[in-house]
Amino acid sequence: MKGDELPMKANSIRSFAIGLIAAATVCGGVYFLGPTETASTQAEEKLSVEEMKTMLASEGYVIQTEDEWQMQLAAIEEAEAAAQEVEEPKEVKEEKEGEEIIIYRTMLTVSPGMTSIDVGEALVRAHIIDSAIEFYNEVEKRGLANELRPGTFDVESEMTLAEVISTIF
Repeated sequence: MKGDELPMKANSIRSFAIGLIAAATVCGGVYFLGPTETASTQAEEKLSVEEMKTMLASEGYVIQTEDEWQMQLAAIEEAEAAAQEVEEPKEVKEEKEGEEIIIYRTMLTVSPGMTSIDVGEALVRAHIIDSAIEFYNEVEKRGLANELRPGTFDVESEMTLAEVISTIF
């Protein structure tokens, strides 16, 4: 009986090997003799630069030359530098029962990317508040650090810290 089983296993293995060879031959024939990708891409037209620009613009993209991009970056840097400068505070003198009180008023410009520390330092330079750290701590305590909104704000030294924060945030 053992002799009968052996030829059956050999025939099964031989049949399996012939099937693998036949499948590999068919796959190779399709791979080498079938249509290539270059034939399908040759049928497509190559777009000119102007056609590509028009197509991208219609999809909502903005196309700029390197010079236009550099000019735009320079303009942004100038605007940020100008925004970080605080307008010189104006002194307003008021007399109150024989005492002279100096009130500082300024237009504070907050630009995108500024932090509450930056704003606090600008307010100290403008004589609006006494301590940038105190301003920062109060902003953090109120949970407003991420609520800083860009813009120009009119503040004065007579305002309380809470009023300054509510004006800017």
